[in-house]
Amino acid sequence: MRRAIVMASTAVYPIFASLQNPPNFLWKNPLLPFFHRNPQSRMLRPWFSSTCNLSSQVIAAVSASVVSKNSIEYNELKPYLSCSVVSGTEKRLKVAVLLSGGVDSSVALRLLHAAGHSCTAFYLKIWFQEDFENFWSGCPWDEDLKYAQAVCNEVDVPLEVVHLSEEYWTKVVSYIISEYRCGRTPNPDILCNTRIKFGAFLDAIKHLEFDYVASGHYAHIIHSSQDKKEDVCILKLSKDMVKDQTYFLSHLSQNQLTRLLFPLGCLTKDEVRKLAAKMNLPNKDRKDSQGICFLGKVNFSEFISKHIGEKEGILLEAETGDYLGIHRGFWFYTIGQRQGLRLPGGPWYVVEKDVCNNVIFVSRKYFSCDKRRRTFRVGSLKWIRMSPGKSVHLLCKVRHGPGFYKCRVSTGVSEDGDEKFLVVNLFEDDQGLASGQFTAFYEDDICIGSGVILDSWDDLGFPVCTKAREIANMKDKSKLGKPVRIINLESNT
Repeated sequence: MRRAIVMASTAVYPIFASLQNPPNFLWKNPLLPFFHRNPQSRMLRPWFSSTCNLSSQVIAAVSASVVSKNSIEYNELKPYLSCSVVSGTEKRLKVAVLLSGGVDSSVALRLLHAAGHSCTAFYLKIWFQEDFENFWSGCPWDEDLKYAQAVCNEVDVPLEVVHLSEEYWTKVVSYIISEYRCGRTPNPDILCNTRIKFGAFLDAIKHLEFDYVASGHYAHIIHSSQDKKEDVCILKLSKDMVKDQTYFLSHLSQNQLTRLLFPLGCLTKDEVRKLAAKMNLPNKDRKDSQGICFLGKVNFSEFISKHIGEKEGILLEAETGDYLGIHRGFWFYTIGQRQGLRLPGGPWYVVEKDVCNNVIFVSRKYFSCDKRRRTFRVGSLKWIRMSPGKSVHLLCKVRHGPGFYKCRVSTGVSEDGDEKFLVVNLFEDDQGLASGQFTAFYEDDICIGSGVILDSWDDLGFPVCTKAREIANMKDKSKLGKPVRIINLESNT
């Protein structure tokens, strides 16, 4: 003889305590947050049961209890819910919430719950094919998952764990390794959003018919219609320009955006922290994560060394061609990098890489005004809305952060005619343009798309002298002898 265990007020508990064999309605209805249930079996139960024989009086009694309990949280959080609802609808949505165990996604979940939506939380386990203990002394996800479960328990939201390790390896990690082998610097965060969080995960839960998928990203999506087929979404900057993450979301398609909600798009980070404290979340004092993909967890140098290996090469000063020392392989370095060079008299910066000869060119004059880059090509273009005209003025970001560049873009086509690209002319100088990174484009506060930097090829690129080029092409570099003795610059003596 089973009894329904009701997590509502004691005023309605006696009504349900007498029920025998409670119907599925009790497990799958808008009042679900106030009933005890087994999260493991939840996804297997039908949404509705035709055998429900509850009287209207019983339903009304429970509804009254739920409304009174929810109204307190709703009234307090109402000013923060504008990005947790879809304009023009009062429908109670069925939302899949990506929960990482961090503060941002936890506040997003609570806001959606306060807005009255039916939420199910999902924690993504993205492990590698090899034994992850090669890189960590213990599983780094244990603490994340414990926090995620604790947050869900407070509002009785079910938490499901989804394993996407194979997809992550195939669609993100393998691509990153391949790009580094070619001397490019890929962006794992953009790839993770496009191919895993809002790619493989959306495919994995498609059969569950959620209205939307939500996460704790700082971005604002405007839906023009409730009909997914007619919806044309706009990806706008978030209220917090420093934390804004539209750059990381700029390669999403319209089809992906129509299925997404970002509750934090209308809030600042300070507001989110204050809400976490007000909600007394278990993780309210937890520090922000350093990345949404493996780079935030793994010793990157060790990871690259394992999967690509090491190959000794030489470091040459770009201006003089002087042989300064050795390095472990060009794939460990990116343009603008200053760490890991181990050269005295610095700071030294990587200014160019010769991939064919495994040579790194460095300089102490990286920030000279006449050697900054303004023009580059962008390929692998994906537009959220219509592509811009043949020559237009836009705003762009060449990396995550609050800074924008004004730019003029014009279209081009590869020599074989197979690939279209943009030629981007910045109105200001930038020193750190690296092939493989993404450039996101904006019209005012609206992100319209992005692409991958192919190269920087104007006359303002950092010049490498002829002597340095000739040494880089030498077959037998053992003839160079010992590295030259580096003399400190006058400013460093």
